[in-house]
Amino acid sequence: MANVLLVTGYKAHEIGIFNDDHPGLHIIKTALRTRMSQLIEDMQFEWVLISGQTGIELWAGEVALDLREEFPDLKLAVLTPFLDQEKKWKESSQEYYQMILSEADFVESITNRPYENPGQLKAKNEFLIKKSNAMLILYDEDTPGSPDYYLKEAENRNKQQGGYEVYTITPIDLDLLQQDMQESDPDFYKQ
Repeated sequence: MANVLLVTGYKAHEIGIFNDDHPGLHIIKTALRTRMSQLIEDMQFEWVLISGQTGIELWAGEVALDLREEFPDLKLAVLTPFLDQEKKWKESSQEYYQMILSEADFVESITNRPYENPGQLKAKNEFLIKKSNAMLILYDEDTPGSPDYYLKEAENRNKQQGGYEVYTITPIDLDLLQQDMQESDPDFYKQ
């Protein structure tokens, strides 16, 4: 079985990022790139897995595609919970999503039909945890949101069979990274 890293976290609206110019987006992508590179190298991950939801997952997909320069054998899989998950998204988000899908190595829907009920989302969480060896999650314990469902499934898997690693990027990690970036390029944040 291939070594698979699931990457997830908050949806864009959950963390208040509504456009590509948001200064926090550069920090988040840099944090994702740093941690994903480290994990791919240290743990020999061959695949990055996302469900393609807006926010952290699509940004992680973009980062994974960029990391192919450094890790030419790295592959990206997008397993969506249902068909046409992007149908109600704004046009710019749909275009970004389609770009990620077009460059991914594997794209499939877990339930091969459009959205019907929340059970499809639960099935997605269970399936992605089952198909991965570890998870990298951008998460703040003090801010509940969509990542809670992944963490619950990871906890269930560890209770049943153990050995499922959960790596986190926290707000503290992002704050420290922002400070480092400001010190190295103070003009970047004056734009």
